[in-house]
Amino acid sequence: MSEHNDIDGVSGRSTTGHEWDGIKELNTPLPRWWVLTFYATIIWAIGYWVVYPAWPLVSGYTTGLFQYSTRASVATDLADLEKLRGEKMAVLGNASLADIEKDPALLALARARGKTVFADNCAPCHGSGGAGAKGYPNLNDDDWLWGGSLDQIMQTIQFGARSGHAKTHEGQMLAFGRDGVLKQDEIVTVANYVRSLSGLSTAPKFDAAAGKKVFAENCASCHGDNGKGNPELGAPNLTDQIWLYGYDEETLVETITNGRAGVMPAWVGRLDPVTVKALAVYVHSLGGGK
Repeated sequence: MSEHNDIDGVSGRSTTGHEWDGIKELNTPLPRWWVLTFYATIIWAIGYWVVYPAWPLVSGYTTGLFQYSTRASVATDLADLEKLRGEKMAVLGNASLADIEKDPALLALARARGKTVFADNCAPCHGSGGAGAKGYPNLNDDDWLWGGSLDQIMQTIQFGARSGHAKTHEGQMLAFGRDGVLKQDEIVTVANYVRSLSGLSTAPKFDAAAGKKVFAENCASCHGDNGKGNPELGAPNLTDQIWLYGYDEETLVETITNGRAGVMPAWVGRLDPVTVKALAVYVHSLGGGK
């Protein structure tokens, strides 16, 4: 292997002087424009570190000379948007729920605003169209746990259900099996009785009289003697086949055994009052409009 620079006799190109098994290493420098561009990117990166947030620190990060923040930029954009909406939203805020329902322009504004807010905050649980899922109510069917009037929907959105807020809806189904209130055979019997309230099939040799007795002694105080439910307690209607967790026997037995106590967060304080009002109008419009 030679150690000196020379010219390749075949190609006439400069080499480094290194040769292995007849293979010569060419000396081909990078184009000057490429080298200068590379150096420019290094200088640009250093400048970027100086003027923009770049390096993480123990309890924060370098903020840069420009003090730029994407979060602050978004907040500014949202503030500008609110200024544009300001006058219309002020009118919406000053109008009562009933007045909004009567005014086509205000109703359209509230629905448009409510639809956007619903997609951002409610759709993860209730679905993009409000159709719900197992454990999350369907908002399209006009069957409401806590009432479906505009005022009732607004209260539910504001304070939630079992959210911990002082004004939240409170109501919890007992765990009749887990707490030893009912025996397993009584749970199965009353589960079949509940199915019969909706006209669904029951197990062979089902004792309707026994089921009715267990229901009257343990369930009627919340769901009513006829199983129609009670919005004051969040007790669902058991006669319409619109059931939050399903109405097959296995699911009913599980529900009666372990109880249900789903939580809806309180949105007061998270959303401004006008936005809550618009959201209430939008949700109300999804159902039958009680």
